[in-house]
Amino acid sequence: MSQIVQAEPAQQPNQSVSSRAQSLPEPIEPVSHAGRRVTEDQYWRDYYLQSDIQYEWNNGLLEEKPVSDYQTFLIYHWLTRLLDHFLKTRPIAKLVGLDMGFRLALPTGTVIRKPDLAVVHNDNPSVLLPLDCSYHGVYDLCIEALSDKARSGILRDTVQKKAEYQAGGVPEYYILHQAIEHQFFYTRNARGLYVPIQAVDGVIRSRVLPGFQFRIADLCGLPEDEALRDDPVYADFVLPAWREDRLRAEAEAASRREADERAAAEAAVRQAAEQRAETEAKRAESEAKRAETEAKRAEAQTQARIAAERREREAQQTIADLQARLADKSDRR
Repeated sequence: MSQIVQAEPAQQPNQSVSSRAQSLPEPIEPVSHAGRRVTEDQYWRDYYLQSDIQYEWNNGLLEEKPVSDYQTFLIYHWLTRLLDHFLKTRPIAKLVGLDMGFRLALPTGTVIRKPDLAVVHNDNPSVLLPLDCSYHGVYDLCIEALSDKARSGILRDTVQKKAEYQAGGVPEYYILHQAIEHQFFYTRNARGLYVPIQAVDGVIRSRVLPGFQFRIADLCGLPEDEALRDDPVYADFVLPAWREDRLRAEAEAASRREADERAAAEAAVRQAAEQRAETEAKRAESEAKRAETEAKRAEAQTQARIAAERREREAQQTIADLQARLADKSDRR
């Protein structure tokens, strides 16, 4: 049998906007069940996947996860993006978000925590499967975005969760906040105790993820990827393909410049050789002309000498003829 739904009466044209707004139902704020005592089975069944309020479970009690401010979220988002870059370049672990919880059986009781961000190393004995909604092992790195709206929120991450993650065997634990003085980076020592990761030149280096590092100042500066790809702190894992492409393009450009310079040098050598050949040809031509001129002058001199000698002989012959005629006249007298 079909259900008949009665339509709401049409809005009267003269009804004001304010009256329409007043007629809308007030949004229902979700009621927090923080502090309620429930069994672990009840938590997993009724509260773990709660979307309006995120709950964690502390040895039978529900605990509401506090909300961080927007600037702290931006820092969290920046570090998440940096981890994503690193794990794409070096896929040695998996990055986990979406409030995926994990269970810690501690000497003081059992807790179920939902870190804001976590990492499961590939060599972790508990494998993270694609369809898992919770993690059945111990995370290798937990990251929390600190909420400072209440003292309880600060103590929750800096004292309570720190002690739980330390006792539960989480190798590294980071606490993020928009103020540097509330940022903490811990690693477990040989005794299983958290000690601060010592920054070297302002750079934090992970032991769980060898090669992953970041500058503490950048957590607040939030530089863009384009500024990180040439930074020596990040160059090995932020946009390496871009850098390789750029280096390859630079190498190709350098090769082209070298080829152009080599071609220009060879052209200059050819031009110099052509100029030398032209100069040699001009000098040879000049020498040939000078030799020709010298030959003509020598020939002219020879012809002049011959002519002079001929004239001399002719003059001497003329004189001899005159003398003979004079002698002949004298004899006749």
